[in-house]
Amino acid sequence: LSSNTMASNVTNKTDPRSMNSRVFIGNLNTLVVKKSDVEAIFSNYGKIVGCSVHKGFAFVQYVNERNAWAAVAGEDGRMIAGQPLILKISFRDQV
Repeated sequence: LSSNTMASNVTNKTDPRSMNSRVFIGNLNTLVVKKSDVEAIFSNYGKIVGCSVHKGFAFVQYVNERNAWAAVAGEDGRMIAGQPLILKISFRDQV
């Protein structure tokens, strides 16, 4: 296996460490943007262990919280395929 294989699709672990290192990516034009695109953009912030793309949104699971916060800080509001991304750390959606 090469080291640049795609991350797993698992982004739904509920332990606190996983939830705190998972990024929700909203307002994503999934007609144009694919999983490989999401991984290419967000791997700049750290090792991705999981990535799942759904209609209009995606989740990226990082190894640690620091990577997740860096991704939110760096990419929130970024224009991709004509739409500004909305990024949040996933645990905030659980409150």
